[in-house]
Amino acid sequence: MAPLPSPGSAHDTDQQRARLAAGLVTPESLDRYRHLVAFARTTVESRFAGRHKSAELGTGGEFAEFTRYVPGLPTSGIDWRLYGRSLRLYLRRFEELSDMTVHLVVDTSGSMRFGTPGNDAKALRAARTAAALAYLMIRQGDKTSLTLFNDVVRHHLPAGGTQRHFHQMLRSLVTPAYGASGPTRIADSLAATIPLLKPRGRVVLLSDFLGEDPEAVLTALGPLLHRGHEILLLQLSDPAERTLPDIPLARFIDMETHEEIQVEPAEIRHRFEKHVAHRTEILRRGSLDRGIDFAVLRTERPYQEAIEAYLGFRQWNTL
Repeated sequence: MAPLPSPGSAHDTDQQRARLAAGLVTPESLDRYRHLVAFARTTVESRFAGRHKSAELGTGGEFAEFTRYVPGLPTSGIDWRLYGRSLRLYLRRFEELSDMTVHLVVDTSGSMRFGTPGNDAKALRAARTAAALAYLMIRQGDKTSLTLFNDVVRHHLPAGGTQRHFHQMLRSLVTPAYGASGPTRIADSLAATIPLLKPRGRVVLLSDFLGEDPEAVLTALGPLLHRGHEILLLQLSDPAERTLPDIPLARFIDMETHEEIQVEPAEIRHRFEKHVAHRTEILRRGSLDRGIDFAVLRTERPYQEAIEAYLGFRQWNTL
């Protein structure tokens, strides 16, 4: 396991920014998850152990299993000792060892600025989640990349696995120029992001998924799946986006277009809540159908739940 990053030790000429970046994650908040990391065992595509087995089977690396020999396959992998005992032909299959790369893709559109009193703004929750995941990966010797987008890709930091890289990611997350603003075009931004996400690994997309057809988003993820990436969608959600406040009159402002509308919440509450639930269900079902993992991150809940969602991501495939 690689040395733990020390968020307060970054050499940066802007010490104030470094301290702010360091505040995005704390060792204490991640220590409670150390026991969860134990599920990363030495199986195909196991995660979080510093060195990981990939799904590509070859002749080097660690022995995986025996499989029945089929005529036409190379005979070099036949285990002749086992043949002598069983009089059956078996191939020895091996798993190549590789580093895991996690690509963090974060929505920085204007709607992410929204947050009700007492809860994180969605942008802050997304930044903390991305920082915590980056910390987790770096402490295990893995690599992470960071992509920030709204209607276009605004910033991309290629994958790296050093403490210096970790602090570069944090600085990107708190840089005002990359702050939440403008409209969102998730599908278009994903199309532009795909060539940047190298090598193949895990893609974690953090967004509220507002302002775009859920089916269009799911369709845009197809090329990533085709390239062999595993995908986790984390939907940021504020309580006021799920249930309208119990007040007689409310003025709603679109944080991306700045359009305003005044309504009586009681008149539209049922339709509003039904619409929100329907959009989330489309994402959930569509993700399940495509082999994509999906979780809702509620801003009123502890942000560590995002780490739990990540650690459960594809857990069935590693146990």
